[in-house]
This record gives sequence, C-alpha cells and structure tokens, in this order.
Amino acid sequence: MQNTSNPSRLSVIGLGKLGAPMAAVFGAKGYEVVGVDLNEGFVQAINQGRAPVEEPQLQDYLDRSEGRVQATLDYGEAILNSDVTFIIVPTPSGSDRLFSNRFVIEAIEKVGHALRRKESYHVVVVTSTVMPGSTAGDIRAALERTSHRSVGRDLGLCYSPEFIALGSVVHDMLHPDMLLIGESDPRAGDVLEAIYRRSTESNPEFHRMSFVSAELCKISVNTFVTTKISYANMIAEMCDRLPGADAEVVTRAVGADSRIGRKYLKPAVGYGGPCFPRDNKAFAALGRKLGVNCALAEATDQINDHQLNRLLGEVEASVAAGGRVTILGLSYKPHTHVIEESQGVMLAVWLSQSGFAVTVCDPLANGAARAVLDGAVAFAEDAEEAIREADAVVIMTPWPQFSAVRWDVGIAGQAERTVIDPWGVARGATGVRLVRLGTGDSRAGLAETAAEQRLA
Repeated sequence: MQNTSNPSRLSVIGLGKLGAPMAAVFGAKGYEVVGVDLNEGFVQAINQGRAPVEEPQLQDYLDRSEGRVQATLDYGEAILNSDVTFIIVPTPSGSDRLFSNRFVIEAIEKVGHALRRKESYHVVVVTSTVMPGSTAGDIRAALERTSHRSVGRDLGLCYSPEFIALGSVVHDMLHPDMLLIGESDPRAGDVLEAIYRRSTESNPEFHRMSFVSAELCKISVNTFVTTKISYANMIAEMCDRLPGADAEVVTRAVGADSRIGRKYLKPAVGYGGPCFPRDNKAFAALGRKLGVNCALAEATDQINDHQLNRLLGEVEASVAAGGRVTILGLSYKPHTHVIEESQGVMLAVWLSQSGFAVTVCDPLANGAARAVLDGAVAFAEDAEEAIREADAVVIMTPWPQFSAVRWDVGIAGQAERTVIDPWGVARGATGVRLVRLGTGDSRAGLAETAAEQRLA
C-alpha cells in the first residue's frame, strides 16, 4: 500500500519548457516520475535520458535522476503508476485577455477517466496559471464528472503555480521564496507540502489557502513585479531630462528602504516574455470584468509600451536616417532562446520600418527570431561581427558574453559610433560614445516625442 501522506510516485502532464524541468527536479530528489506529453519526440527524449527542451541545468538534473524519470503518451499508464499528478500545460490568452482553460480541461478529463481504473487516494495539482474561479469551477467539475469521484473524500485537488523564469527554471524550482498551495482540503495540502519540502532547497515559506485566493495571488505577484519595472523606467526617463541625475543611483537608494526592496527595481528596457505582459493584461481584464478600477495595472502596461519609443528616439537622435543599427539581444532575458514579447525583436521591427539598416545578434535566439525578422534585418552569429559596420549599437538583453565585446571594432577614421546601453553592460567602453539611459547622456528629447507620434 502506498503512503498517501508522503507519496513517492508522481506524474507530470506536459513535458515542455516547465514540465520537463519539474519532472527532472522531482526525479533528482528521489521520486519515481512518469511524464505525459502528446509530443512523441518529447516522450522519446525523456525515455532516452535526453532533455526534450533547451533549459539550463535540465540535462544535469535528468542525469541525476538516474532513470527515475520516464515518459509515455498514455494517461492511464501515468495515473496508475503515480499517487500525485501535476498538470502543467499552456493556458493561452483569449481575445478578452483572460486565460483559456481549454488545455487544462482536456488534461483534467483524461486524468479523470484514468482515475476510474484505480481505487486509491489520488491528488491532482493544477500548476498552470489560471484565472480566479477556475479551479473551484470548471476544473473541479470536469475532474469529478470524468473520475466519478468527489473532491475532498477520495480525491484531492490543489492549485499550485510556479514562480519561475525561463533560463533559470531548475534553479527557481529548487530555490523558491515561497510556495503557494490552494487546497480542496488539508489532506491534499499536506501531501503537496510534503513533496515540496523534499524537493526544494531554500526552506521556503508555505502559504496555504483557498483555490480562488491562490489564483489571485499568482497573477497579483507578477503584476506587482511589472509595476516595479515600469516605475523604475519612469524614474529613468525623468533622469534623462534632469542634468546630473542617475536613475541607477536613485533606484538603488529607493530600493534600500525595506518597504520597497531592490528586486526588479532596476531601470533598463521594458519587460517581455511569456508571463509578465499577459499576466498584467489579464489582471486588468479581470478588474474590468468585476467592476474594479485597475488603472494601476493599465498604467504599468502603458509605461512599458512607451519604453520602445524612448529607445527609438535615442537612435534617431544619434544616427542619420538610413544608418546601420545593431541590436544585441533578441531573447526576452538572458539564458533562453524565447523571444515572446521580446523588446529586442520589437525594436528591430520598428527600426527596420523606420528606414534604418538593422543587424541583430543573440547567443541563443537567432533561430527563433528568423521566423519573425527574416528578410527585414541581417543576422550575425558573433557580437563583434554584428557591430563592425554599425553606426549605433543597442544592447537589449544583458547577456554576459556582451561585456567582453570591443565596442570600437571596425570604426574607421573619424566616424562616431554610439553604444546605447540600458543595462550597464558596456561600462568602461572606449572609442565610442556610450549612452546609459536614465542619465544626462541621452540625446533623445524631441526625437522621442516625434517617434511616439509617428508610431502611434
């Protein structure tokens, strides 16, 4: 008989960018894990001990699992050979900006049908980000209908989203600040907490609550973080226009106040990626649906959208029309190839449409970006090759590799090159005009206003 208070057999539904690292971490911590995915290539890779997706430390943790992580296309096989099931499938945004539960419900129904074939207690954990009201609503209803069981008696249900970022998923799963558990009942919450206590290394805080409180907490955290990012960038634009001011100095001091904190209070470029933009929009959409004033979330988005205008204005103030601009960094953050809502990709499109010759370079994301930018820009595989003929360089992603670039490479005669560095990557650069946004270095001024009017 399995120990249902501290189970050793887990299943993970979805073996993509988040599910595969989750399975690997659980396996490395001693759990027997069965993964399920519709992608035969992912299943085959896991069964061969190979990472199905690109993510730092994923292969290492699969190796550490020593064969305890297996995969299948068959939900029944996974459910019959596990006591707790984690569902981590996409929840795409709809036209109303709210998250769709379609893939979660499809997975829940398959799990429910498989549960009919076993009698022992089972816990289902929804890890995908869902809108408030989802878990207690159509998710629970679908699970009970298909399993012929009642949640809370012989079936546990939890909502427990991850707080992670691509490029550091494994690290973030091992070292969370806190773990959020929305639970159907204390028994289900106890089971999940025991799993997390064994699989994490940071001694995190545990916050256990109702489904709807946990669902709201998840999108509230991301929305608060985006607010801090936009606030720091708003300060930076003020510093652009206040001679002698330095946004990095200001935000470092502001963040020293324990009521505020320094995390994410850093002026640079706007936020992007698969989570922050959509979660902020979903939060505002939920507010409108509930009749709540969410103007703060809407203002956060507006300020974020404005950051590309700032950058375009700086380029136009520094480079003659038709000049060549190099963009370094296309992934939305370092250590990932993901370009979803990438500020670097968006800037490349805008500059190309504004008549500039554009070259782009990213250590991992060139391949993904070609589908969006091919034909509009030139691609380079090496940063110094990318900037060799550039009149201006814009550093959009703070990849560590960029700190070693010779910024004056290829400059001939009296030509001037501007390096626009929102991240502080090029400190100490010689032979170029270095512009750090958020200081008096900026030339943008009226050019930024003109750029905003043209792109409106």
